[in-house]
Amino acid sequence: MIRHLNSLTAVFKVRISIAIVLCALAGMAIMPGPSLPLGQTLFLALAVLLSSSAAGAFNHYAERDLDAKMPRTRNRPFVTGEFDANRAWLLVIVLVLAGAVGIAAWALNFYVALHTFFGAIVYALVYTIWLKRRTSWNIVVGGLAGSFAVLAGAASINPMPSPSALLLALTLFLWTPPHFWSLATVMQKQYADAGIPMLPVVVGAQKSAWIILGHTIVLVGVSLLPAFYGMGPIYLAGACAGGGYFLWYSIRLVRNPTPAEAMANFKASFVQLGTLLTATLVDGSLTA
Repeated sequence: MIRHLNSLTAVFKVRISIAIVLCALAGMAIMPGPSLPLGQTLFLALAVLLSSSAAGAFNHYAERDLDAKMPRTRNRPFVTGEFDANRAWLLVIVLVLAGAVGIAAWALNFYVALHTFFGAIVYALVYTIWLKRRTSWNIVVGGLAGSFAVLAGAASINPMPSPSALLLALTLFLWTPPHFWSLATVMQKQYADAGIPMLPVVVGAQKSAWIILGHTIVLVGVSLLPAFYGMGPIYLAGACAGGGYFLWYSIRLVRNPTPAEAMANFKASFVQLGTLLTATLVDGSLTA
């Protein structure tokens, strides 16, 4: 029972989905105006969690052939046969997504539902089906999934996002490529053997490191801008601290583009995002 529960958690990518929920809550917190009642906030979190989980499950379902080729993913339930990849799974995934969109529309508004839907569609269809096997820039477009979560949270306050909310959505869009390219550098051989054109496979680790650094510089710069559109010193401190930490490790990666440094940069990206989202939530709660 516990093993199957852990497998379901893995298939629906619950840990990643929780991070997406935090992005939505940050999008809500960064908007000017009164906060949502607790009940509506919980419905927002549930809708985004279900939507992201549906997209994650579809990713596992659609990529089971690729997952079988990589040591990192060959123990996933659809690969091992623990879960049978039949059409019933597609029905479950569609129903979970429909439930997410329905909850968002019923408890919040049409715009929250629309952003919740598009976040899942971008990850499941645009990234997983259309781009991942075709281009090294796949994850750039895939970064829109986190951006739509921010916009969903912002739309729960006002359908028209504020400049600070748009900038936070852009920050999430810019965060995903250097985050994932760092992991792809660690797993470069695995992706190459599986025939997946991740950036380090196509251009090599050294050039990827420079591209990662360039993206990180732009990311950190954009993350500071909401401080000029109403966010307070707590936000600015979080953006500076997390951004500086990520930048330092990206510079280290350029100097020494090894798997060990790439993994360190991958972990640094989580620190940057976590610090930024925490600062956004705290700052937003104090100014609400």
